[in-house]
Amino acid sequence: MGVIESQATINLIFFAGAVFFSILINRLLLKFSKNLGVRTQDDLLRWSAESKPSVGGLSFFILFLISLSWVSLLDMEARSLDKEMLFGLFAATTLGFVIGLADDAYNTRPVLKFLGQLLTANILITSGIYIEITPDLVINYAFSVFWVIAIMNSINMLDNMDGVTASISSAILIGISMLVYFQEGSSDAGLIVLLGVLAALIGFLFFNWHPSKMFMGDTGSQFLGAFLSGISMVYLWQFRADTGEYFQIKQFLLPMLAFIIPIIDTTTVFIRRIARGQSPFVGGRDHTTHHLVYLGLRDGQVTALLLAISLLSVGLIYFIAQMADDWNYTYSFLVLGYFLLVFIAFQVMYQIGKRRHEEQVQEERDE
Repeated sequence: MGVIESQATINLIFFAGAVFFSILINRLLLKFSKNLGVRTQDDLLRWSAESKPSVGGLSFFILFLISLSWVSLLDMEARSLDKEMLFGLFAATTLGFVIGLADDAYNTRPVLKFLGQLLTANILITSGIYIEITPDLVINYAFSVFWVIAIMNSINMLDNMDGVTASISSAILIGISMLVYFQEGSSDAGLIVLLGVLAALIGFLFFNWHPSKMFMGDTGSQFLGAFLSGISMVYLWQFRADTGEYFQIKQFLLPMLAFIIPIIDTTTVFIRRIARGQSPFVGGRDHTTHHLVYLGLRDGQVTALLLAISLLSVGLIYFIAQMADDWNYTYSFLVLGYFLLVFIAFQVMYQIGKRRHEEQVQEERDE
């Protein structure tokens, strides 16, 4: 018990120090940044009307590297994340960081970003990190590629309002960290890496909460997309019983709960853009976040609402993990019902906000 308590104390000290270091790094970046990734009011992806440096993602990567160094220094091991997988996560996340950095600096073409995301997925798969949803490896690999690219793009698309992406990603990391702690213990290397990135996000939120002083940019969102997709395949997609079933619904529940906000937002935007004949890959102010503002919420309230829903959803992850041995289809349908209820609620709020916004625009035209 003494060893466990000692390791937990070390983790707490590391986390507190990482938060402090994240705040310090972001303050320095804010002070010395000039125009790296600066987004102007003409950028449709941004809700803010002010130009601000998009350098927050640099601190994410620095804290990620510090976390890996800490793991190496203490010679820590992870039950679910061996050295080859850890290196694959490092390589894939580094590539995600580079993809975003290049986009912030040079505004790269979408096809190049997609190819980079495809390579990121293949690096993870090659290192042994992939989703096993069927006995068929081809299907597993294909679905894993889809998951990585989908998460990298959904996190990027969600980054359209102060504090949203950082707070939602923090909630996701809290859910995964909680799962790792209760299943693997406080001395697991994966937990340290999770805590390091979580600390980076918390430190960044000091400067990104509305009204923000900086954005994370594609540097941050692509890094987070690569990291979250990879780490989720290690810890969230393993809820599969050895029953011989070809396909299990319950395996999808943990990822659905953890990523409930990105999934709902991206699905909503894709469906609505396709329905009106618009490319779903073109940026615009038609996300759920925007329509919640049209509904009457302030920017900070939107972030707080989405964070509360995300925290509630990841809280259910612990319940599912505890019920793993006694799980049945009734529980699965209850979780699916919860997800559907949240999805429908967002569609209703979206539609009301859309109608109010159109009425406001019409009134301004009439004047």
